[in-house]
Amino acid sequence: MKQLNLPQFEFRLSEDKTAIFDTIRKKYIVLLPEEWVRQHFIHYMVKHLGYPISLIKVEFGIRYNQLPKRPDILSYDRNGNPLLLIECKSYDVNISKSVFTQVSVYNKVLKSPYVVVTNGLQHFCWHQHPDTGEVSFLDSIPEFQTLMNK
Repeated sequence: MKQLNLPQFEFRLSEDKTAIFDTIRKKYIVLLPEEWVRQHFIHYMVKHLGYPISLIKVEFGIRYNQLPKRPDILSYDRNGNPLLLIECKSYDVNISKSVFTQVSVYNKVLKSPYVVVTNGLQHFCWHQHPDTGEVSFLDSIPEFQTLMNK
């Protein structure tokens, strides 16, 4: 797998090296390029940005206009409200308008104030004002405690 623009970590692979252990879902997941990015980003969130594992949900189902959708990662605040929504793409997928559109559709349902799009090489983070919908891009991905203090 490709070196990403995220901190390295000690990951666990299955014996045949076709799956990687997900500490959130507590099971091995088929090791595809997008999963490689997702696991690196989860590790970054937990170990470097202080997001509690107990407040993170990975690859779960939602419905938008009666259609099933599967966001990649969502961190909740301590009150159980969506806080940070992350859409992961494979490292060989360019972050394009369609990716921003995809995560925006998810966020119409989830209403997370912070959103990230990443392919493991590039990361885009923004704050979406809950009342106006106004978007402000951020220079970095905020730490959990920083968002809890706002």
